[in-house]
Amino acid sequence: MSNLNSVPDPLSFARKMWGSMGVSLPGMVTPSLNVEDIEKKIRDLKAVENWLKMNLSMLQMTIQGLEMQCVTLNAVRAMGQMASSYGTAGAGDEAQGSSLAEPGSGNEALKQAALWPLTLLQQMQEQMQKAATAAVQARQVQEDPPKT
Repeated sequence: MSNLNSVPDPLSFARKMWGSMGVSLPGMVTPSLNVEDIEKKIRDLKAVENWLKMNLSMLQMTIQGLEMQCVTLNAVRAMGQMASSYGTAGAGDEAQGSSLAEPGSGNEALKQAALWPLTLLQQMQEQMQKAATAAVQARQVQEDPPKT
């Protein structure tokens, strides 16, 4: 067992590290009276601060990207499970002859969710046709004044 009286100096590591850089440890603790030294330290510390801010923002963007990737993968996995459960439930229920297309059933909701892009496109097309028809009718009314 080692001697308990020979406890290593806790600041020896810091002294060695700062000493090799040419800065003495007591010089960092005691204030300097030279304005140029203080301004140099301020510039150096601001450069370090900006570097740390840049690293922090890069770290935050990386975390957000990974979170989005995780959410996307979970959504794809859930959609795959829903599709596979729909496929197995649909095949089993068709063989039994039960009706799956009842309003409010889970499979009907899945069918509606799968068709929403098509429904959206159809609704947009209908609105565009109605707008075009209304524009043509308005132009005809302007070109053909009522005969009296």
